[in-house]
Amino acid sequence: MKMTALVENTVSGQLAGTLGREHGLSLYIEALGHRILFDMGQTDLFARNAAALGADLAAVDLAVLSHGHYDHGGGLARFLALNSAAPVWLNEHAFEPHYHGRERYIGLDPALAVSPRLRFAGDRAVIAPGLTLFTCNGRPRRQQTDAAGLTVREGDAFLPEDFRHEHYLLIEEGGRRVLVSGCSHKGILNIADWFCPDVLVGGFHFSGLPLDETLTGYARALEAYPTVFYTCHCTGRPQYEWMAQSMSRLHYLSTGQTIEL
Repeated sequence: MKMTALVENTVSGQLAGTLGREHGLSLYIEALGHRILFDMGQTDLFARNAAALGADLAAVDLAVLSHGHYDHGGGLARFLALNSAAPVWLNEHAFEPHYHGRERYIGLDPALAVSPRLRFAGDRAVIAPGLTLFTCNGRPRRQQTDAAGLTVREGDAFLPEDFRHEHYLLIEEGGRRVLVSGCSHKGILNIADWFCPDVLVGGFHFSGLPLDETLTGYARALEAYPTVFYTCHCTGRPQYEWMAQSMSRLHYLSTGQTIEL
């Protein structure tokens, strides 16, 4: 199994002159005989970086949107134009009107909701043998999270996000379980607890958190799992470096990097 970050918030030094970066996430995954695109960043940068890296997006046969926010699905229209066949899996709530506060729309382009290429998943969906999407809505949580100012509009009301539109991709190959998460809005400790995978790849949604004992506590709690973690995007680079002091199996995945699992 191979996984390449097509776009992420950072880019490693030797690739900085070749690849762009942005606040967003897009991963190109080769697993179980499939070529999978997981998230598409916020612009068409994922596609330009893919071309520079030699990743053929026209050959992708499965695509997944982790949740309905612009920094993961902003490139959806570009992908649909580049690839004529791959179904795009997203949660049935992904096109709900998502906002930051009451003014800033951060959701998907609603005009794309009618595309015949879209496949809408419920709480669990097997998209191919060994590839399963889970929302984990309603499961018990050890880490309490809040909406952090993110909302969903229902009529004239703006309600705190419950992130019911977020799902996770579990890849089971060669006796190993690899979980891919976009932003882990439902709590990275909860996700690690629900799946206890061999490898977990994704953002932890810790950027902006102070570098203090609370973040150290999260790191020590994650270290208790036998999981190898590759983090990125909304974790925040300073938060990653702080947590790495307490975690022996935490790595950072930046734009252009490939990991073999």
